[in-house]
Formats: sequence, C-alpha cells, structure tokens
Amino acid sequence: MINRPLILTYLYLLIYVLLSSGVILYNKWVLSPKYFNFPLPITLTMIHMGFSGLVAFFLVRVFKVVSPVKMKFEIYATCVIPISAFFASSLWFGNTAYLHISVAFIQMLKALMPVATFIMAVFCGTDKPRLDVFLNMVLVSVGVVISSYGEIHFNIVGTLYQVTGIFAEALRLVLTQVLLQKKGLTLNPITSLYYIAPCSFVFLFVPWYLLEQPVMEVSQIQFNFWIFFSNALCALALNFSIFLVIGRTGAVTIRVAGVLKDWILIALSTVIFPESMITGLNIIGYAIALCGVVIYNYIKVKDTRASQQPPESLPERIVKDWKLEKKSSDMFNLNNNDDNNGGNNSAAESNLDEEAPLIAASRLSHVGRTQVSNHAA
Repeated sequence: MINRPLILTYLYLLIYVLLSSGVILYNKWVLSPKYFNFPLPITLTMIHMGFSGLVAFFLVRVFKVVSPVKMKFEIYATCVIPISAFFASSLWFGNTAYLHISVAFIQMLKALMPVATFIMAVFCGTDKPRLDVFLNMVLVSVGVVISSYGEIHFNIVGTLYQVTGIFAEALRLVLTQVLLQKKGLTLNPITSLYYIAPCSFVFLFVPWYLLEQPVMEVSQIQFNFWIFFSNALCALALNFSIFLVIGRTGAVTIRVAGVLKDWILIALSTVIFPESMITGLNIIGYAIALCGVVIYNYIKVKDTRASQQPPESLPERIVKDWKLEKKSSDMFNLNNNDDNNGGNNSAAESNLDEEAPLIAASRLSHVGRTQVSNHAA
C-alpha cells in the first residue's frame, strides 16, 4: 500500500532542496558581471521584498485567503521592525557577497551559522555557555579557516560581506525567538510576508539610495521583465516551501536535508560556474566544519526531544516506582534496583520518536534564503 503522507513529505523536501539551490544559483547568475551583469544586489533584494509584500497584500486584503493578525503598534515597533531590519541586512550582505566570491565558498562559509547563532543566543540570554557546544563551535571555526585558506580566489571583501550577513541572520533568528514567542504572536507564511516584507523594503531603501542609486545609469542596466519576475517568483516559492517542510517533517530531516542541499549546491556551482574551483584543502576544511555542524545539530535535536517529553504525573510515578520495587524484591537482590532503573530509561529512550517536530510559531518568513534554523543553511 502506498504511503501518501510519506510520499508528500519527500516531495516537499525535494521541492525545498531544488528551490533553495535554484534561488542561490539564479541570484549568482543575475548579479555576476560575467553573466547577466546586474551588479546591484540591494536593488535585486528590494525587488524580492516588493514582490513578496505585494503578493501577501493581495492574499490578505483582496482575496481574504488568511486574516491579518491583530497587532498593536507597540508589538509592531518592538518586534516586527527590528526583525525586519536584520532580515533586510542578512539578505543585502548575503547577495552582495555573490559579486566577490563563488557560490561554493559561500556555502562553506555558511557552516558558521551555528557559531553565529550560539554567540547571539548567549549574548541575548536565550542560551547558556556550554562546554560541549563551545568545543563544536571551535571545530566548525577551525574547519572554515582551513577551507578559507584553501580558497584559490579568496576575497576579503566578499568574505566579510558573507560573514556579516550570517551574523545578521543569526541575530534575526534569536530576536524572533525572544520577541515574538514571548509576545505569543504566531505568523504563518502569508502574514509574515505581509508584515515583514514591506518593512524590510523600507530598510533596504536607505542603503540603496546612498550606495546604488547614484551609480545607476539606465542606459547600462539590463532589465528583462521575465528574468526579474521569475527570480522573484522563485524566492517567493522558496519561502512557502520552507513552511511546508516545517509542517511535514521534524528537526532531524530538515537538518539532514540542509546538509545534503549544501553538498549538491557546491557540486552544481562548479558545473554551472566553471570559475568556481574547489581545492582539496577546501573539501578538508569544509568536512571538518561539517562534522562540528552535525554534532551541534545532534545536540540541539537531543535538547528539543528532552524538552518535549511530557512530565510524569504523580500517580504514574508512584506506579512506576512500585513496579520497580516489586521486581527487585522478587529477585531478592537490592542491587538490581539500579539496573532496572537504567533498563527502564533505555526503554524510554528507545520509544522516542525518530524526529522532534519544529514549532512553526518560532519561524518567520525567509525569502530568498536557505537557512533552516538554524537556519541549516
């Protein structure tokens, strides 16, 4: 018998991987001077935000697909505005990095996302310093340094843009948890675009006016409506696919899919963009960083599972203790009590679900990005 839910889950994962990889490669092709030659990353990001906000407006206000969230100005000012600011910054710096470094090297640098998220979480008080996590962060950092050292076309400007974008995205994820979850505000894919995309567009307008508007010459700009429309449509579709994946799968599947997507993207980028050369040192460094990321993901998933286990009620605990005591007394061996407890814990652990589902309320719109918090990106 065909398991339709399982087939749909893998289909959504496949769509997510394809869209995520496609948007990154598409953005690189549009921005690169060697190809479409539209070296205006802020303008491209504003097109994404404007298109997403417009679509969300029609879905909410015109077609009434979903109802807008009742949001006070105080919540908008203290939650949506700062999150939108860092969201716009992460997109701006991330897209600008395409002008200077290869897609493969960008994906290797994105291994720093857990490091940035952990640092920002500790700084904001949502996480505590832990030795095991700190050692993983050191391992990831060492791997990224080795990978950077092996990069043939290393560019300090592009690297700084990408690392800055990573930390901006990490701060956005932490702020999402700190601000929105404490307010009890839940945004679905459409309402998140409705509130965040226009605000991000406004934040992008300031650097666009100062940096790109003065150098823009209409006669030198290639503007193809279908290219920009399809590019923005892919970014919008990616946002929806992320939420479909979150709703259908668990933490383990999403993180594994993110790692698989990174390897596929690195391989595809070397084929589509021949100038993106990968050295042996690149691979060794990225493999080391990836080991740290995998261990970090395992720790976070384990913590999530532990926090989601329902606490035992007092009657259940009394019955459980009574059974253990009876079993030990029947065996006439007081030392077996500890063994029975250990065996019971092992059984409880073996009965855990294979995947710990993510909480959809803790995720926000992620247009044109690949991070599944994470994030995975």
